[in-house]
Amino acid sequence: MGTMNDTDKILKVVIGKLRIKQLQLLISLSEHKTLRKAAKAMFMTQSAASKVLLEIEGMLEMPLFERTKTGLVPNAMGHCALRYAKLITSELNNFCREMVDIQSGAGGSLVIGTIMGAVPGVLVSALNWLRESHPNLSVEIIEGTSRHLLSLLDDGQIDLMIGRSSVSSEPYEYHYYPLSGEPISVVVGGKHPDVAERMSFAELKGYRWVVYPKKMPLRALLEKEMDLTGLSLPVNFIETDSTFITIAILRDSADTAALLPTEVATMFTRAGLIRILPIKLRVPADTFGIVTRKGGTTTAVAELLIRAACDQSLMQ
Repeated sequence: MGTMNDTDKILKVVIGKLRIKQLQLLISLSEHKTLRKAAKAMFMTQSAASKVLLEIEGMLEMPLFERTKTGLVPNAMGHCALRYAKLITSELNNFCREMVDIQSGAGGSLVIGTIMGAVPGVLVSALNWLRESHPNLSVEIIEGTSRHLLSLLDDGQIDLMIGRSSVSSEPYEYHYYPLSGEPISVVVGGKHPDVAERMSFAELKGYRWVVYPKKMPLRALLEKEMDLTGLSLPVNFIETDSTFITIAILRDSADTAALLPTEVATMFTRAGLIRILPIKLRVPADTFGIVTRKGGTTTAVAELLIRAACDQSLMQ
């Protein structure tokens, strides 16, 4: 492990010599794999791009890419440099965006990533609050799994996410503001006979399942629930992380089941597309919250949203 003196030495070199064009070239090289294509994308000559790459490798005193049959591939130090190159350029984009918004008097913009289960309750409430407090704010919403959203957060493509940092192999790299638990329901298609009395999970033996991919929280919860009941996941399961595909498959089936966040399931139940079975799960679902990247700059409107969402969750 490097000493504090080593860190100070590198920091002085980086502050004195690092240029934005060098960071942009690293990102371009990771995308295009060759100096020729990366240079063309940046409107540079190949010789100029080669000089820029030599500058940053000389500054760090080590190579960042390896030459392979498929082109230039970042090594361990290259991956590290790329990660921070993306973060730094993202922060500069945010700075320029906020500066333009202030100069123009516009309401600014916010990019939110969210898991499916947070949409009907938390996200909708947040959007209503934002509309009242910042009527001129433009908002972009990206729905996905926590794992996918964390990668977007790392690359600076979203300002914050509503989900789980626990799915990361390095959860300590993020700030996590817990909001609430996520009640889960067992759902079937709208053509399934209505069930008024309490059911047991064991009665679903023989059902086909629409499941989330491996290592995702709802998939792990289903497998634990089946294990407690003495069941195993049937071989004919359908794997997807799409709510739309899940609902479409369930809609016309009487013997297919899935797990969905209760708030999401209730919304589709009102539309008559699915039914919620009266089954009480024994395995508690994970909580979710707002996640931001440590070391990154959170915009003023994102900070306000985090504060409002946390205050609202405490009142519930």
